[in-house]
Formats: sequence, structure tokens, C-alpha cells
Amino acid sequence: MVVARNTHFGHRAVQLATGVIGVVLLLAVAQPSLASGTKPGVPVRQDPELMLIDVYQSLAANRLREAQSKADALVAAYPNFRLGQLVRGDLLLLHTQPIKTFGAVSGAPSDNLKALRDEAIVRLKSLRERPDPNLVPQAILQIQPAQKNVLLMDAKRSRLYLYARDENSQFKLVRDYYVSQGKLGVDKFKEGDQKTPLGIYYITSRVPGPRLPEFYGPGALPINYPNEWDRVNDRGGSGIWFHGTPPDSYSRPPLSSDGCIVLPNPDMIELSSLVDVGTTPVIISEDLKFVTPARAEADRAHASRMLDAWRTDLETTDPEKLRRHYSQHFKAMRGQTLTGWLDRIQQANFGARQIKVTLRDVSLFRYPEKKGQKEMIVAAFTQEAIIGKGKHVTRKRQYWAKEGTQWKIVSEANIQ
Repeated sequence: MVVARNTHFGHRAVQLATGVIGVVLLLAVAQPSLASGTKPGVPVRQDPELMLIDVYQSLAANRLREAQSKADALVAAYPNFRLGQLVRGDLLLLHTQPIKTFGAVSGAPSDNLKALRDEAIVRLKSLRERPDPNLVPQAILQIQPAQKNVLLMDAKRSRLYLYARDENSQFKLVRDYYVSQGKLGVDKFKEGDQKTPLGIYYITSRVPGPRLPEFYGPGALPINYPNEWDRVNDRGGSGIWFHGTPPDSYSRPPLSSDGCIVLPNPDMIELSSLVDVGTTPVIISEDLKFVTPARAEADRAHASRMLDAWRTDLETTDPEKLRRHYSQHFKAMRGQTLTGWLDRIQQANFGARQIKVTLRDVSLFRYPEKKGQKEMIVAAFTQEAIIGKGKHVTRKRQYWAKEGTQWKIVSEANIQ
């Protein structure tokens, strides 16, 4: 911390830099200068989060009157930003008395203050721990051409990242947003457990704000929870959406929803304009991992070879060759066993001795890690099979798990 100047107001700042607020200020010191109010790679717009960080940086540098002026500007621009109001209140109080904790307003409910403190810390930590631009998300292996962008949520950091193709067809970070999640965290299992699911999903529709109560803000983007893997593992619940906030609140605390992913309304409006219904993947992870492009390419090539070996054996119509790609613990929808699933594949081949199979529009993702779950890869593709004079087209999704040193299909489904 910078030592305070020898003024009454300066001594108050030293007293402020203890406890929770000290942590916040130390995080602010570690941030790059953001006085311009812009994020790297993002067009200029008045961003309350960056305005808030600017307040903290001025405070951490002991420029207290400057911090007060910036806090005034923040709440004037965003009067419903409760965290901004709290910081401004602390700065005003600092003129008259020592402050030993963040959110020193008297009479406020302690749980509300804790939620705002948590929001302050998670916002600053997530910006301090921004993804390295030289690394790529480990979850993204291969994206089909129709998929222009990918959403990745890091629950640990309460952050949503939007990656999009650049002019070289490489995926780059173009947006990131503060988000709120389930009151009891992540790894949803059943209806009403107040948790956000972990997994890979897709946006299924857009619900405009006028069709919803004010609670949901300017609109909602539902996702397809539970997915196929959730359902075969008896995970229940429904109604997991991206949505906004009521008009009286700019944002919500990190852990505050019943399982939905909640964004400030300006961010929700922007997000809705950037994603594509039915094609934008949504990867919800507890703690996102990043790797070098070389490592990502090696992982992609391995997964691609694995899938092509399955395709080659499918062409032979030999059930034993095909069976070796499937786990003994295979589960299909509606309780179908591995034998039943392979019989279904054989029936679809109409007794042909050999078929020609082509896979197109392939996407490959690493499935988010969960406690007690094996390493997994999800493959989605369109399968074109030439059987005799007929052509059969099916969209499939496969869930592969690493069992020892071998990768096996643990679930498979035909999808729309």
C-alpha cells in the first residue's frame, strides 16, 4: 500500500486499508490502468465495472478526492449499481470517521453487505486473472464451421467469456462479463437445488423481455439443460436460462440465483445480439483451464483420430469391431443397453456387408471436469451413410471417457 499523505483524509485512508477493503485495494493495485474505461479488444463504452476499478485504483494510490469524484460519476451514470453506491458511501463516511471494513454503513443487513463484498472481490480477481492471450481454452478442440462463437463460464471467477472466430478462423476472446450463479454454487443434480449445472449446452431460444416479468430484465436465453449426459445420469431440473436483472438492480451477488446465469441488463442485451440460437455452444466449468495452441492441436488431432477409427469400424458393419469403441458402462437414453444400442445400429444398416460413412460438421470439446468423473470428450457430427442406393443422414452426439489408457464411448444419442 502507498503510505498516506499527512492529512486528516489521508490518515483515514490508511485506516480503511485493513480487512476486506484492504484485500480489495491490493487487488486494485494489481490491475492494469483502465482509466479509459475500455477492455482489451472491446469497443469503447461506459463500463461501470471499469469505472469501479478506477475508483479503487485512485483510492489505493491515496488520491482520495479523485476517488470521490469518480465514485460520484459512477453512481450518477448507474444509480442502481448497489456496489458503486456502497463504495461512494464509504468514501463520504471516510471524511468524518475511521472505517475499518468495506461497507461501513450502519444498520444495513450483514448478509447484504457480505454479498456486496463478495461481488467486489470476485470482480477484481477475475480481471486480475484474465485469460492469457497466448493460451486457448482447453475445452475447445474443434468447432464446426457454422459455430461462429463459444461461451465459456468460469464459476470460480463468476465470469462469462465469449470467444469468436477471427479473420484467420482462430478463436479469440472478444467479450467477458460478470455473472451471478446458483445460491449453492454449481453441479446441479435435481430440481430446486439452487445450483447451476456443469456441462456443455446450447442456447435453445430467445425469450424477449416483454413476455417475461421484470425480474428477468430485457430477456432470456434458455439452454438445453438437462443434456443427454445429464439425463442418462438421472440429473433433473429445468428452466436454466441466461437472463438479466430487475430494473432496480444493476447486478446481483455472485451466488444469488436459483441456478440461472444472471448478467447486468446492458450485458444481457449485448450477449443476446452476439450469440446464435441452436449453434453457439455454452461450456459451464467450475474452473476453466487454458493450454498452448500446440497442446490444443495435439489434443484435437488425437480426438479426431479416435472418432475416425470409430467411423472406419462402423463402415465394416462388424459388430465386434464396433463394440471395442464402447464402454462396458455405456448408457443410452431410455435405459437402452450397449447390446440394444449396437443392435439398433445394425438394423439401420439393413443387413449390408459394408457401408460408406462420412462425418461432417464435426465439433469436439473437452467436457468440464467434475468430482468423481472421468476425463471426457464430447463429439457432435452429422453422419452420412451410403447403404446400397440409399443415403441416410443423422446428427449424433457421443460422450467419450478415458478408461485407463483407452477412450471409450459411454453414451451416444441421435439429436436434431
